[in-house]
Amino acid sequence: MATLLITGFEPFGGFAVNPSQEVVKRLSSNGKPAGAVTAILPVDAARVPGMITDLLLDLQPDLCLMLGQANGYAALSVERVAINLCDFRIPDNAGMQPIDEPIVQDGPVAYFSTAPVRAVVDAIRTAGIPANLSLSAGAYLCNMVYYVALHVCATRRLPTRCLFIHLPSLPAQSSADPRPGPTMALETMCAGVHAALDACRSV
Repeated sequence: MATLLITGFEPFGGFAVNPSQEVVKRLSSNGKPAGAVTAILPVDAARVPGMITDLLLDLQPDLCLMLGQANGYAALSVERVAINLCDFRIPDNAGMQPIDEPIVQDGPVAYFSTAPVRAVVDAIRTAGIPANLSLSAGAYLCNMVYYVALHVCATRRLPTRCLFIHLPSLPAQSSADPRPGPTMALETMCAGVHAALDACRSV
């Protein structure tokens, strides 16, 4: 049985890369924690709920750490809440763009993270990496996978703690932008994710 599930997303929104995918790839090839399983999820509202559900039910990990991209962020953003709402500002990679729709019909309005979010933020900052505690994971695929994961664990009584962290853009994603936003090096993001994992293990 896996003790840890780490997920990222494929590129979307016209980008050729996604920092969450790159972090998961780096962890898979160099320094993946023992007992960890990694997965790259599609930016597809029709497919991702079933995929994260199957992973959680099959693996029943102690921790599910989900990663995603947040353009314009300068720090790792530890998400405290997932809401039962799809309100996509852009279409997903399958061309779908739900607006004002629930993720789970008649599901709870929101779920709080079941991981020690403040300890995670403190650990990342102690490692010398910018981090903040966020109250909104948005209403796109990142929030969707977070909500579904928490809903599955709550309704199926899984022991899994769930945590979502948004990552800044990579430098390469802003290199051609005439008005580039904040970025973070891949190595720095990986170090922050390792700090987050250590915090979850110790609390």
